Amino acid sequence: MAISKALTASLLISLLVLHLAEADQTTSNESAVAGNLAKKIDCGSACDARCRLASRQKICKRACGTCCARCNCVPPGTAGNQEVCPCYASLTTHGGRRKCP
Repeated sequence: MAISKALTASLLISLLVLHLAEADQTTSNESAVAGNLAKKIDCGSACDARCRLASRQKICKRACGTCCARCNCVPPGTAGNQEVCPCYASLTTHGGRRKCP
């Protein structure tokens, strides 16, 4: 009887230790992923590329810079591709028009 209690106790302790080790590993992986997401892109060069064919480049770059600062993302190309960056595509003006070029 004493052996079964000792065996049960050691089994529970080993399960607890394994659970704590797994939780620690998960936390370190999440912080590494968060570190990668926190990297800021160079909004100036991204918006220069995005607005290079715009007829009103100053306005385009200003709007793009605002959107890039909020979303940390600029879709590739000079137009379209809004699905690549959902945050960028969802920003609108007070009138309901898309804010980002």
